[in-house]
Amino acid sequence: MSHSHVESARRILAALGFPGAQVNDRSALVLLAILDMAPERRWSTATARLIGITPIMDWIARHYDKAYAPNTRETIRRQTMHQFVQAGLALYNPDQPDRAVNSPHAAYQVSPEALVLLQGFGSRHWPARLAAYQRRRMGLSQRYARDREQQKIPVEIAPNLTIRLSPGAHSLLIKAVIEEFAPRFVPGARLLYAGDAGSKLGYFDGDALARLGVRIDRHGKMPDAVFHHPERNWLILVEAATSHGPVDGKRHQELMALFAASTPGRVYVTAFPSRSVMARYVGKIAWETEVWLADAPSHLIHFNGDRFLGPYPAGP
Repeated sequence: MSHSHVESARRILAALGFPGAQVNDRSALVLLAILDMAPERRWSTATARLIGITPIMDWIARHYDKAYAPNTRETIRRQTMHQFVQAGLALYNPDQPDRAVNSPHAAYQVSPEALVLLQGFGSRHWPARLAAYQRRRMGLSQRYARDREQQKIPVEIAPNLTIRLSPGAHSLLIKAVIEEFAPRFVPGARLLYAGDAGSKLGYFDGDALARLGVRIDRHGKMPDAVFHHPERNWLILVEAATSHGPVDGKRHQELMALFAASTPGRVYVTAFPSRSVMARYVGKIAWETEVWLADAPSHLIHFNGDRFLGPYPAGP
């Protein structure tokens, strides 16, 4: 693009040391969007507004006549905004740091230090501000990374071994599965895998899975948690159902295929945060599976026909 603001934004990104993959029109336009730098505005009037990826794309189309296809959203997030955040140029969810990484309300904002720097672009203050910013840049990146890390959810998977999952309801349910479900219903089971909405891989013991005959297909969608119970030689495959559904018939078949070569027997479990959430999906839950509710952690619901049919001991 030939507009002077786009060229200036590219120069800024180059001056800040971004690699070539980010010194391009896409990243330049995204930078202008988060600063609300429409073509008629001066750099001194740049602002630090809160904005999401889709509104960024809409703003670019409206002010710079560049329409990105809807499937470009992930490219902008992964190939531009992710690097902006890593470098301390932008903040991720500064209004609600514990917002889930897959939330549709995720938002970005230029950092206060970067805003002061960019408002001086083209002025006599620019060289001095750029030099000062570059001296502090590593410290800013480390500070923001530390702040993001502190928002993560700690999960104890073994004595003296803790992992940290990205914030959000889904991670909280996985934490409950690991810390509440497993000790109650498969005591002694070992966690082999736990997914994370942020990194897609919260914990992964590939060697242990391989010894059990499990070869992970990179195209296969793993369950949210996988445990091995050595005493019974079971693999417990758990789906945490918050924003998506339970182990239904389709998912049951997918998991059977994904773990077809495993030597242990397989147990399929859907974890819900509550009975009210389960009620929305109860008609879809597959037979021959189990359901666990985080708000009633000492009970398990069996969708297993007559396997557990029988009287209960009389009691008060």
